This record gives sequence, structure tokens and C-alpha cells, in this order.
Amino acid sequence: MAALIEDYALLGNCKTAALVSRDGSLDWLCFPRFDAPACFAALLGNSDNGCWKIAPSAEIRRTERRYQDGTLILETEFHTDTGRAMLVDFMPMNTQGHVVRSVVGLEGQVEFVMDLAIRFDYGSTVPWVEKREPHVLTAVAGPDMLVLHSPVDLHPKDHHTGSRFQVAAGERKTFCLAWQPSNEPVQAAIDIDRAFRDTERFWLDFSGHCPEVGAWSAQVKRSLITLKAMTYAPTGGIVAAVTTSLPEELGGERNWDYRYCWLRDATMTLLAFINLGYLEEATAWRDWLLRSIAGNPEQIQIMYGLAGERRLQEYELPWLAGYEGSKPVRVGNGAATQLQLDVYGEVADAMTHAMRSGMPQHPRGIGISRLVMPYLEKVWRQPDAGIWEIRCEPRHFTHSKVMAWVAFDRNAKQLASIATSDRDRRLAQRCREVAEEIHADVCRHGFDEQLGSFVQSYGSKEVDASLLQIAMTGFLPADDPRVLGTVELIERTLMQDGLLLRYDSERTSDGVSGGEGTFLVCSFWLADVYVLLGRMDEARALFERLCGLCNDVGLLAEQYDVKDQRMLGNFPQAFSHIGIINTALNLHRAQAPCPIRERTGEAAVEIG
Repeated sequence: MAALIEDYALLGNCKTAALVSRDGSLDWLCFPRFDAPACFAALLGNSDNGCWKIAPSAEIRRTERRYQDGTLILETEFHTDTGRAMLVDFMPMNTQGHVVRSVVGLEGQVEFVMDLAIRFDYGSTVPWVEKREPHVLTAVAGPDMLVLHSPVDLHPKDHHTGSRFQVAAGERKTFCLAWQPSNEPVQAAIDIDRAFRDTERFWLDFSGHCPEVGAWSAQVKRSLITLKAMTYAPTGGIVAAVTTSLPEELGGERNWDYRYCWLRDATMTLLAFINLGYLEEATAWRDWLLRSIAGNPEQIQIMYGLAGERRLQEYELPWLAGYEGSKPVRVGNGAATQLQLDVYGEVADAMTHAMRSGMPQHPRGIGISRLVMPYLEKVWRQPDAGIWEIRCEPRHFTHSKVMAWVAFDRNAKQLASIATSDRDRRLAQRCREVAEEIHADVCRHGFDEQLGSFVQSYGSKEVDASLLQIAMTGFLPADDPRVLGTVELIERTLMQDGLLLRYDSERTSDGVSGGEGTFLVCSFWLADVYVLLGRMDEARALFERLCGLCNDVGLLAEQYDVKDQRMLGNFPQAFSHIGIINTALNLHRAQAPCPIRERTGEAAVEIG
């Protein structure tokens, strides 16, 4: 059985990622890309679905974990009755795909057990395993080959490969697992020491530019490294999470594949990069975006594959039992074909801030605006699936309309500032007119006078945490009575033990059965709104509560179950780490202004 979600740590090489538990078991890894079929899938089943465990054979008295500061190099220290040893895990940068695991003796002598079970195609395919040399093993199935270079003798048993070995103080034993296409000759072993130095230098060079954010600098840097690790370097695409089907309710069916590039999630990641001054990453994503959405504006999707692929067909893997019995396990995501109006606003807002940050203008940028804005003018009145991707009849979601307003508002400003032709000046004027039309429509149909609050969708009586974006985008000032009423109703109806649900799933049908945990990014949004309202003590308390939910190596999942006090949902989650960065910046600038610009609209707090 897999460990608790919060018991995992992340390894990554900006192409794919692995999850390693506190007990030294690598239970999730997809080679060579985030969205490739997993070769270790015990996370969603058991050890026979693929895992790689290296741990002391005797009882472990205490375990301590940490990343080397500023890097994604993981150190797990095991204390036993006979001694103390450390497992050092990392994925080298700039290779086809490797995982390096070193066991280092620190004190006394410790016996370790290594158990390797490779299962290609999401834990379903047992490979053909051969020992090419005494300490070199290959595993082949179809197009994939894994090559293990081992410092110790290897022994096969029941489709697993195992070993026992000892390390004394000062000793080191290093295993290296490499992926390659099965049709190519077996690659030579890499230089481990050089790979370590190069990987350490890569992460230190990247994280070393992170600005100080007061008391929250360490957590901001860790979240920044996590977001970088979720970037697919060859294209600049950013995944929402590195896993699929970790449940939003244990035993339930709210299990989705997040290993793709949502425009919404990625634009928020882009803004976090911009806010911290990482324009190279922001530019790479902007270029990925403009390649992915190029073409007919009616065919713009809410998400794409890592290289901009459009077909993300959703299907189930019945041979996997699911995390703690949470079925089905899904691959692909059917929401890719949904209409979600809010993504246009997210993208427009990101592009506006990218331009303000000094990012060079893309030659195709204004051309895409000329196509997209007339299309959005035609469809903004339609119902859609909304930010939460409901799987039932579309609705007129208030948040979706607000974000459509953002798209027209930001384009009106941007086009007016750079227009060099009468055509573009007319488009800027038309964008302003449509923005005013949407604003009036939302205030008329999205606000319930009786409740004194904006509502989730036109005509409903329920609220939604996404309504906090009304203040955050500058649609209305934070101190507008209608915003204050909305915040109060959200606090009263969606808060559980100080954290927010995204909406009340028991009272609001979304086409999927069961409930879910509190949605962490929504609580970060509430802290952001507290800052806008000047409720600084409440903002700090909520932010520190959220940061306190991070696991021992600073990672957050999508949701949190306040009753069982454990993480839920895919892990680590970009949304949650974006929340750490942006809320920390909001709090920091409120008490010590710094020269970084916030994502929000004109009504928002400025950073410097």
C-alpha cells in the first residue's frame, strides 16, 4: 500500500518527475516525460505495479528528510540501532533520463535492502530482465528500456530484483537507473560525480536569483524550485501536477490526470515567475502558449499536452486498484474539450503583466488578439463548464463572466498602448465597450440582492470561492459593499476549520458523485483578499496556517482533509505553490514594499 500523500518527496529533471516516500520507496515515475506511461506505479496500486525501495533491513528508529538548500537533491537520514546512514536521491539534469540513489554511511554500520520491481505501461507489463554484466541489469518491454548500474550483487526473485548490502561510516554505494529507447544500444554509465555537481549547480544557479520575501523567503524559494521542476524544459510547458488520480476523496471517483498544461494553472505559474523576476521561464511559457493556441480561435483548448498536443483522450486503467482503493484510475483528461471562458481572462492578464515586466513582445501576440477577441465577443454570453470543470450541464458562472471582463479590459489597455493602426485602435475601443457591457451584466445577474452577495452562477443561491477573484482582478474594489458581502458569505458557508472549500459539493451538483477536501489555493485567495482589505493579522494567520500544512520538505497537494488532517489530490500541486509565492509577496509588500508588480488589476495593491 502506498504511503500518505504528504510522506512523498519530489525528484525531477524538468522533463519528468518521481515521488519517493519517507521509507525510501520510489513509487511513481514516468519516463521520459511527465505524461508518459509510468514504469513505477505503486502509488496507485502496490509494489507489484512497480517500485524501487532502498531502506535499512532492521527497524528504523527515526527518519529525517531535507532537500539540500536551494536544490532538488533529497537527503533521507535513517537512524537504526546499529548506526546511521543517508539515502541521497536526485535526477541528473541534461540527460535522457536517470535516477541516482546513493547510500552513505554516517555512523556505525547499517544493513540495507534494495528491492526493484519495474512494470512498464502503468504497472501492467512485466519486462524482460537480463543481467548484461555482473552489476548491470536491463529491463525491456516494447519501446522502453531501463538500465540499472548497481554497486552490489543483484538477485532475481518473483519478477523483482533484490540485494542486501552494508555501509559503514564513510562508505558510499551508488545505484543509477537510466531510461533509453529499447532499440538503441545500451548506453554507457554516466559520470555520477559530475552529474551530481552539474545538477547541484543547475538548481543553485536557478534558486540563487530568488528575491528575499521576509520571513517567508525559504518557503517561497522551495515553491519556486517545485514549480520549476514541473516545467517541461524542451517546450516551456508547465504541468498542473506530476501525478494522476490521487483522490479528492478517499475511496471516491474524483480522480483526475493533472500531468498536462492547463492555460489557467500555467498562467498563474507564469505570474509567479514574473513576480519573482524569472523572465526566462516566463518567456519560455509565453512562447509555448502562442505555439499551442495558434490557429482557429474557436479551437483554443483549456489545456494541452507538454508540447502543445491537443488530443488528451481520457480512459481508465482497471488493473490499478487506485490510491487507497480510490477508483477509477484515469489517464488523459476529458475536460480538454470543455468551454471555459475564464481561461481567456487568465491569459490576457498574464500577457499584460508580461509586457509590463519588460518581456519582449512576441510578433504573433497582437495578431492572436485580433482573432481571439472578436471570437470571445461572440461566446462570452454562453454558459460554460467554469473554473472547476463541472461534468454536467454548463451554467452561466459568475467567475467565468468576470474573467471574460478581464480579457476585454486587459486587451483594451494593452492594445491602446501599442496600437499603430486604426484597425488596432478600433479593436481597443471595442474591447473597452464589451468590457463595460460584461461588467454591467455581471452586476445585474451575478449579484443576489437578498443574499447581499455575488453567487456561483446566474440565478443560483450558492457561493463559490472563485468569487474572491472579483476583488483580486480589480473588477470591483475590495471594499465595495457587494464584495464585502460576498467575502462574508464565503467565510460563513465554505469555511471548514479555517480553510475554504471551493464550493459546497453537497448542495451544488457538478456531475461527479462524492465530496472533497478543502481546496488550498482558495484559502490563499482569501488571504490575498484580506490583504486588500487591510485585515493583515487575519491574512498572516491564514497564510501561516496554510504554510504549516506543507510536509517536511515543503510540498503541498491540491486539497486538505481537515477531519482526518491529511493531504488529498494530485501532488505536488502547482496551484498550491503559486498560492504560497503570491500570498507571501502580497504580505511582504504590504509591510515592506518591493519593486515587483502584482497580478491583479488596477484596484489591486501595487508592489512598489
